[in-house]
Amino acid sequence: MKKSVLLLFVVALMFSCGSSKIERQTQKTFKGNWTLTKVELPSALVDVNLFDDVDSRCFEHSEWSFVPNNNKGTYKLYQENCNPGTRSFYWNVEENTSTGEFSFTLKQEVDGVNIRQEKRGVRLALVSLDDTQMQWEHTVSYEGKPFTIRMNFVKN
Repeated sequence: MKKSVLLLFVVALMFSCGSSKIERQTQKTFKGNWTLTKVELPSALVDVNLFDDVDSRCFEHSEWSFVPNNNKGTYKLYQENCNPGTRSFYWNVEENTSTGEFSFTLKQEVDGVNIRQEKRGVRLALVSLDDTQMQWEHTVSYEGKPFTIRMNFVKN
């Protein structure tokens, strides 16, 4: 009897320290392949470099893959003048329990660096997510003023 109570306590402790049930479900919804269909900027005159990689326009029609069991993923750029190719990243979804809003963190994979210890990364707002579409928002500064970039995805 004491062993089963101890085991139950350990299992409960493990679940209380990990991701919430909602965060785990959200990560499962991410699973699979997505296409970033549109990057919306507040002005066509603004040129923004996303994810410390390339111009935001290069990301339109890029293909994204998310693996929830290890929180790794890739995106592939196709446009010729955009350094085409596949990039690897680490991702995570977190819920702000006081507001109920979700944030999404993306960290580029760097050769020879433990991605989980990498301090650089981008935090975005996860605005919407379901089995067929998702939308992220990223607030950046341009000429000292904040503005929001929206990224719209469809599931393949």
